[in-house]
This record gives sequence, C-alpha cells and structure tokens, in this order.
Amino acid sequence: MIDLRSDTVTRPSPEMREAMAHADVGDDVFGEDPTVNLLQSRMADYLGQEAALFVPSGVMANQAAIASHTRPGDEVILESFSHIYNFEGGSPGLLSGVQLHPVPNDDGIITPEDLQEAIRPTNHHFPQSR
Repeated sequence: MIDLRSDTVTRPSPEMREAMAHADVGDDVFGEDPTVNLLQSRMADYLGQEAALFVPSGVMANQAAIASHTRPGDEVILESFSHIYNFEGGSPGLLSGVQLHPVPNDDGIITPEDLQEAIRPTNHHFPQSR
C-alpha cells in the first residue's frame, strides 16, 4: 500500500532506492540535473504548459504559489480547514509577507458568494485580497 498522508510517512521501496542509486544526476542549481530536467519537461508537456517546476513537498509548492501570486502586504483568502491555514503556520507571513484570511464553512469548499463577501474593500486600511 502507498501511504500519501504526508511526505514524512512515505518510505521509498527497495525498487525506488535502486532507481535513485542509478539515476543520472547533475547540479540542479545550474540546471544540469538530467533527471529533474526530464521530469519537469514531461510534466510541462503533460499539463500543456511552457514549463514546470519540481518541488519536493506540498508545503513548498503552496509557499511557491503564494509567493508567485502575491506581494508583501496582501492577504490570501483561503478555506478555514486548509492545510496552509492549519499546518503551515507563519510561513506565508514570514516568506511572502502576506496575511491569511480564512473563510469558515462546513464542507471545505468556498462558494463564490463566500469569496465575494471575504474580499475587502480597496482601502489603505486593509490588505489587498488575493
């Protein structure tokens, strides 16, 4: 069975370890890791995008997304049971300078009406809703 609850409980199988031991590697900082480059290229093609970026965890993916879509001083509207709000702590504020604006609900889904109500007026007293 594959356990996808968290990257902290996932353990590579013997076959995965064998593949890692024999993988072509290079310096990813200089864009010279052929395995990562191939993975990103295949994912970009699969998703119909110009490029893709591999990150090793969902938390890192969330933080990269927040950083790329906001500016310091903005707020991020999100569902009150979201992983970002409940388990990523102060990362959005520390890394991107944003505030979190949780929208409470019963089923984990923000309705268009809830979203519209959560958007703050454009006013220098409030963060910009994103």
